[in-house]
Amino acid sequence: MPICLVWIYPFIWMVSASLKTNAEVFSGLGLFTDVVRLDNYVRAWNEANVGRYFFNSVFVTVFSVLIAVTATSMIGYVLGRYRFRGKKVIIGIFAAAIFLPEGYTIIPVFDLISKLGLTGSLWGVTLAEAGGAHVVIILLFAGFFAQLPGELEEAARIDGAGFLRIFASVYLPLAKPVIATAVILQFMHSWNDFLLPLVLTLSQPDLRTLAVGIYAFKGEHLTDWSGMAAASTIALLPIILLFFFLQRYFVESVAGAMKG
Repeated sequence: MPICLVWIYPFIWMVSASLKTNAEVFSGLGLFTDVVRLDNYVRAWNEANVGRYFFNSVFVTVFSVLIAVTATSMIGYVLGRYRFRGKKVIIGIFAAAIFLPEGYTIIPVFDLISKLGLTGSLWGVTLAEAGGAHVVIILLFAGFFAQLPGELEEAARIDGAGFLRIFASVYLPLAKPVIATAVILQFMHSWNDFLLPLVLTLSQPDLRTLAVGIYAFKGEHLTDWSGMAAASTIALLPIILLFFFLQRYFVESVAGAMKG
């Protein structure tokens, strides 16, 4: 119980700070205030453009999740169900990519997005967020698909099904726990990412995502801490709700991957 309180207290304090003035935020560590100031949320949403940044984040996150889950599930299917030369080398390369800091990939990603002509649109940010190795997700799919019976594939081939049909109609519907886990992981990555959207939207403030927009509350001489707390609370709500509805799939997907 004490450990749970240590983890949850910063979040509760942030919500409390979002209902106070800047002076009250630093008046002590107390969580309660005499006057609840919901105008912090109104000011953050309207005057600080958090509403626009929120919808930018929704756009980028939703489409990056669709792209990333589609790509990783197909890669995981091939690695889990097929044997081919160089398979271990490919897995090793994926594993090595985990240790590559994101900062080292910023320049090539920016260059690629520029050459595609997507620097001035949300699609450029979306494609950049959907990219990456996604090693954990790929290995979860590979482990899950590897432990499924091969008779399913053989029966589908007898019926004349090809690669894509077997994948989409037979195996993918069985991988709902891993799909849910992949959605959560990619959602958290895209929604919370700061560095990549910051670089890609430096010249386009209207394209900022919520994580980048919240940083704008910090001025050169003054920081709107209560407004920042309100914006941060708004930013955390979608992640909490998503995890609340899909958390049970975490255990199922990890158990399936380990079994495979």
